[in-house]
Amino acid sequence: MLEMFARKPTEIPNAADALPGRAQALPTADTHFVNGRPLQGDVPDGYENALFGMGCFWGAERIFWQLPGVWVTSVGYAGGSTPNATYQEVCSGQTGHNEVVRVVYDPNSVSFERLLQVFWQGHDPTLGMRQGNDRGTQYRSGVYTTTQAQFDLAKASGAVYGERLHAAGHGGITTEILPQPEYYFAEEYHQQYLAKNPGGYCGIGGTGVACPVGTEA
Repeated sequence: MLEMFARKPTEIPNAADALPGRAQALPTADTHFVNGRPLQGDVPDGYENALFGMGCFWGAERIFWQLPGVWVTSVGYAGGSTPNATYQEVCSGQTGHNEVVRVVYDPNSVSFERLLQVFWQGHDPTLGMRQGNDRGTQYRSGVYTTTQAQFDLAKASGAVYGERLHAAGHGGITTEILPQPEYYFAEEYHQQYLAKNPGGYCGIGGTGVACPVGTEA
């Protein structure tokens, strides 16, 4: 991304050392640039949501908004200690936040297993605090769940995919799988960035190893 060649910390700061942030939420878009649905507000009845960190959130978001059954996507920051951090603060490595995509989806149209398959195959989950040329704690691999069922499925699919990666000669999975922390919407210009800037930087790439789970739609 814009900061991808800068030297970045590779350890998450503790709360005492993190930047203080602010009480006010950052201004962001009201609606999705592609489908016009509201970015904020309650999840529709019967729908679910989860957060996915897979490197640069610009490219990651595009993968998910194109998936049938996904209601709306947005990008933001989660997993750190700084409330309402700005992009520049996240890029400093002093907030602990990860760049994440929030996916709101209809489980009757797309299963969480399918979302996990897209997640695992859409990036390299073995790289620790980087993806490709993007280095720093904000680019770590992560799944942040809102239900116990999601959590259990993420753990199980990670174990299965880890075996497939190991057999192909890759290292161990470094993905953090946690209950969903506080989610902070990123600034407006980040939302659906690659729809607004079709030639923009993507930064997403997988391992080339197919995920054997979650093949159903």
